[in-house]
Amino acid sequence: MSDGEGNVGETDAAETDTSGTDTPATDAAVTRATGPVDGDSVVVAQGTFDLLHPGHLHYLRDAAEMGDYLVVIVARSKNVTHKAKPVVSGPQRRELVAGLEPVDEARLGHPEDIFVPIEELDPAVIALGFDQHHDERKIRAALDERGIDCTVQRASAYEPDYEDALLSTGDIVDRILDERG
Repeated sequence: MSDGEGNVGETDAAETDTSGTDTPATDAAVTRATGPVDGDSVVVAQGTFDLLHPGHLHYLRDAAEMGDYLVVIVARSKNVTHKAKPVVSGPQRRELVAGLEPVDEARLGHPEDIFVPIEELDPAVIALGFDQHHDERKIRAALDERGIDCTVQRASAYEPDYEDALLSTGDIVDRILDERG
């Protein structure tokens, strides 16, 4: 919750997880405000957000423009199966995402079912990253099966106006290993 000065805080008294794992003690959402106001159009964006880069920021800026209140669901480490496991713990990734200007709320994903937070939030839009691996038709089918009525929309591609942009966590890790390995 906001402390009146615009500072981000925990929505409950959950303790910080010092073990580096995603546990129930670290599940609290981090918000800038008290939540969406009646009538606000909620947008959900999601991702791993392991090592933040300009592509992430572009995605979240695009997503925020799709509605009034942006909730970002940060994937739990154990649920990341389409690429290497994150280097950074879930609670830390959630905290970093919550600090980004376009984000109103950041939370860890559900431990077993990625659609549970979607059911709870009842968003108007699910925003997918330009190059995220998700199949929009499969997401639409799962939403329909659960009776969730929302739009699925992709963010635009990020075109940096400078050379040598690192726009994936894998590219950042490779560069670090090449230059410092």
